Amino acid sequence: MAAARTAAFFDLDKTIIAKSSVLAFGRPFYQGGLINRRAVLRSAYAQFMFALAGADHDQIQRMRAYLTSMCAGWDVAQVREIVSETLHQIIDPIVYVEAVDLIAMHKAAGRDVIIVSTSGEEVVSPVGAMLGADEVIATQMVVQDGKYTGEISRYVYGPEKARAVVELAADRGYDLGGSYAYSDSATDVPMLETVGHPYAVNADRTLRKVAGERDWPMLTFSNAAPLRERLAGMRPEHPATAATVVGAGVAAAGLVWFTARRRPFRA
Repeated sequence: MAAARTAAFFDLDKTIIAKSSVLAFGRPFYQGGLINRRAVLRSAYAQFMFALAGADHDQIQRMRAYLTSMCAGWDVAQVREIVSETLHQIIDPIVYVEAVDLIAMHKAAGRDVIIVSTSGEEVVSPVGAMLGADEVIATQMVVQDGKYTGEISRYVYGPEKARAVVELAADRGYDLGGSYAYSDSATDVPMLETVGHPYAVNADRTLRKVAGERDWPMLTFSNAAPLRERLAGMRPEHPATAATVVGAGVAAAGLVWFTARRRPFRA
């Protein structure tokens, strides 16, 4: 009998990358004429507060209202172009090494890797492609005549993340009991509860409390290194074997890292 399909579901901000993915693009959006200098400074301040203490429910709701009102009227094609052109410059340096290794481990074990994020699809999809994710689930904005209206058609936050995971599992045939999920925020407890192997990563205070009460493993990711530099160091002489060697090297690095943790990782 064939083994059931399983997956690993990852939050994005402060779980895979060290910053808010949307706020990280504040400067490129300013340079592209989408926002003014005041908005850049406000985004920088929000980024600082996000890194300092994490974002609680009220902060996320305020951030949502601010960002959606700000992007009303933006040209969708221009946003996608800016994200595409600056993706490696902005996101590459802030990806956690530990997260990349963990993603590689799950893929080596035959699991699909899914990024589930409250950030906008225009940002999350390219990041997911860069990281080799099999699927992304992200917030979707309403578009009319090629421009954002400032309204949200799907807000992937809190219980909606859990619903999205359950729906995808039903569609793909994933065994959620054998699947994994990772997040830094207590707002993602519903998503973590859907799988048999929930992990708290860089957990905020409330999630640390929940994880302690439920005996969920807690991980700390702190090392960020540009992906291109790491992969370049693994590049073999023969291009035909590049993908195999890179994947094996990253997975091996992840195995060493996880072996050093107090809690064993059960593949």
